[in-house]
Amino acid sequence: MKNVLAVILGGGKGSRLFPLTEVRSKPAVPLAGKYRLIDIPISNCINSGINRIFLLTQFNSVSLHAHIRQTYSFDQFDGGFVEILAAQQTMEGNNWYEGTADAVRKNLRHFDQAGYDYVLILSGDQLYRMDFAKMLEAHKEAGAHVSIAALPVTREAARGFGIMRVDDEGRVKGFLEKPKSDEEIDNLVRTDPAWIDARGVKSHGRDCLASMGIYLFNLKTLVDLLSKSDYQDFGKEVFPMSIRTHHVHAHLFDGYWEDIGTIRSFYEANLDLTLPNAPFKLEDQERPIYTHARFLPPSRCDGVHVKRSLIADGCVIGEGSTIENSVIGLRCKIGKNVTIANSILMGSDDYQSEEEIQADANAGIPSIGVGDGCLLDGVIVDKNCRIGDGVHVRGGDVLKVPENPAVVIQDGVIVIPKGTILPDRWQL
Repeated sequence: MKNVLAVILGGGKGSRLFPLTEVRSKPAVPLAGKYRLIDIPISNCINSGINRIFLLTQFNSVSLHAHIRQTYSFDQFDGGFVEILAAQQTMEGNNWYEGTADAVRKNLRHFDQAGYDYVLILSGDQLYRMDFAKMLEAHKEAGAHVSIAALPVTREAARGFGIMRVDDEGRVKGFLEKPKSDEEIDNLVRTDPAWIDARGVKSHGRDCLASMGIYLFNLKTLVDLLSKSDYQDFGKEVFPMSIRTHHVHAHLFDGYWEDIGTIRSFYEANLDLTLPNAPFKLEDQERPIYTHARFLPPSRCDGVHVKRSLIADGCVIGEGSTIENSVIGLRCKIGKNVTIANSILMGSDDYQSEEEIQADANAGIPSIGVGDGCLLDGVIVDKNCRIGDGVHVRGGDVLKVPENPAVVIQDGVIVIPKGTILPDRWQL
């Protein structure tokens, strides 16, 4: 895998994940209490033997840069790296990245170096576990110029994806972005379920192959495709063009995969991780998820009832509290007799000193954390929020517009943005 270069796309403004992306980029959004989204593709690369990684960033990238710098450091004799390539003005141009393909095109001079034969293009906001070494092996065996990871889906789900049609050898022969009707699926992109079954995957009625946005290019092919076009997007432009001009192979994947592009998908993916039989296992010893080592103390719980939840390091949870079906992030301070259900609390960046807590009290504002007697149900609480005593915030099918303009309702989920202050007995 030494001749494989991974390029992870940091994404755009992340407006569908607002307000979680108000002050950070999509890949820097916290996940499962202690990770960040970017840890997923980087961990997949490391576990696959790939340790030469470029990360292309553009928006709100300060916290992402800090996380990468603090987390990923390789043996200097091995040559591994995770290096950030931020949008910048150069002699060739002064524009920002104008799409996924444009971002890669603007950095080709970094990729087209001796020693690299393949370029793996990944997204920075997906949750999955994949062995890219197997993808490379299948790519070589097929004699492909481009390979794309393909996920079997039902025709109902197909309407939200780019769908491919393959021949008996696995070569991609057609592509349609978000087909609207059964007629389009049947005539253009439906795949014979026998092809899927023959590769050891049970189709179970899933006769469509969705693009996962994971591409493996021969380096020469990538340079050729990008240098001879001005296409800006891989999924909508470069990939369909490459089907017409090159050998594109579908690499079948049938594990858990989730595109975390909206508040709703983020909320549901996190809560799915709390299930007894979670669809994505964090506790995989052979293929772990790596992140920043923080050296925090164990969480302290005093007479707390916990059911089906994840609790990260360094938390202090008060007596009589109940936590159910929730994710509790790093350094969470939760008061007494608090009920937290179906919620995601991201925790705090730092502990407050006794002097800081006293200063907050003198100023009449809550300290960082959740006060006594609170109820949080169906809520995402971003980092460093100050929630006073007796605050009740409950989600549901019918949500009223909050009086506090800082609190946001997005995709039917209540989000309390980073650093928000909710005074004592505030209710929604």
